[in-house]
Amino acid sequence: MVHVAPEPCRSPAARPLLEIAAIFRAHGEVYRQRHTVNADQRAAMHAIETCRTAALGGHLDVCDTCGHERPAYNSCRNRHCPKCQSLRQAQWIEQRLTRLLPTHYFHVVFTLPAALRPLAHCNRRRLFTLLFQAAAQTLLTLGHDPARLGAHLGITAVLHTWTRELQFHPHVHCIVTGGGLTLDRAHWKAARRRYLFPVTVLSRLFRGRFLAALTEAHRNNELHFGGRTQQLGDAVAFQRLVDELYRIEWVVYAKRPFGGPQHVFRYLGRYTHRVGLSNQRLQCIDATGVRFATKGGRSITLPTHTFIRRFLLHVLPAGFVKIRHYGLLAAGNATTQLERARDLLQSHAVPDPALPSGVGALDWQAQLFQLTGIDLTQCPRCPHGRMIRHAVSPARPPRRTDRGPPHLGRAA
Repeated sequence: MVHVAPEPCRSPAARPLLEIAAIFRAHGEVYRQRHTVNADQRAAMHAIETCRTAALGGHLDVCDTCGHERPAYNSCRNRHCPKCQSLRQAQWIEQRLTRLLPTHYFHVVFTLPAALRPLAHCNRRRLFTLLFQAAAQTLLTLGHDPARLGAHLGITAVLHTWTRELQFHPHVHCIVTGGGLTLDRAHWKAARRRYLFPVTVLSRLFRGRFLAALTEAHRNNELHFGGRTQQLGDAVAFQRLVDELYRIEWVVYAKRPFGGPQHVFRYLGRYTHRVGLSNQRLQCIDATGVRFATKGGRSITLPTHTFIRRFLLHVLPAGFVKIRHYGLLAAGNATTQLERARDLLQSHAVPDPALPSGVGALDWQAQLFQLTGIDLTQCPRCPHGRMIRHAVSPARPPRRTDRGPPHLGRAA
């Protein structure tokens, strides 16, 4: 079992001056009136707008020494809210650490080509699922190939749908074990340290797997066609698109391999619960629109309604699972093949001093202190007081956002 303690607590970070919630509160209602917004997007907007406000109720923290009072409102816990992910991310990571194996890991990214993005936009649940499946099948198939590795890999895949400019760009990040359990379960077979599989082979097998599954979905009438994709309902037009996609190279990016479980932990902390845009990247909100940082020190300014539209592009379907596990890391193998692989690896493993004991017993306030350096139990006014928590009811019941037809207008 691998346990990884969080990084040492940092100095308390200042709360961002600009928030996506403020943009939604100021412009969200007008946007909903003028654009088509589906139920999932409405729910995400409402959650972000009311997060940590009196609308959701909360607590009144009162110092037991000086009587200082501080309201602490409840979080919305919506997975698209930029204020609700840090603690949830830390708790998820702690739960997943028991499945990390003491070996090196690779990082492979599978991306859908631009020509498929309109179809993915109209068929999010179906095409995101096909993306997961094609990526995992590609890695598992090559891993099973005796000419390449001849072993059963472990894979964790995370869906992202955005670029730094908030454009729609579906891709999955895959964390892959640096080796696998031989098919007879007798040995652990390590992959090379700097190389897993050829990128060209990964790309072409991924392309073939995805397009075969997409063609089958079209044949079974499982796809929806609207807007720019309406003509693809015709079998001839759809086959023409598939033929064109077979003629181009698909982007599969193999990043530098991880050195060990401690590097995987840091990766998980950055990627698993990330949303399309954090509050920290906002730079300016004014009459011209919203300016936010992109990459390389650059920034972009978007009209407010364009910014909202782009943010909502990345709201996932309700209940859609964006982090999935395959091979040795699949839930069905957690107590069988995964433990067999761990036993084989630990018999030859050298203890890693960078992996101290776990912190699973910490409550949420202690975990928040580990992450941010913020001690919610200490009185901010007097040096010795402790804040005692008293429940506060919501100011008003949260309104329902999942009923009624969307407003007519330009597509979101």
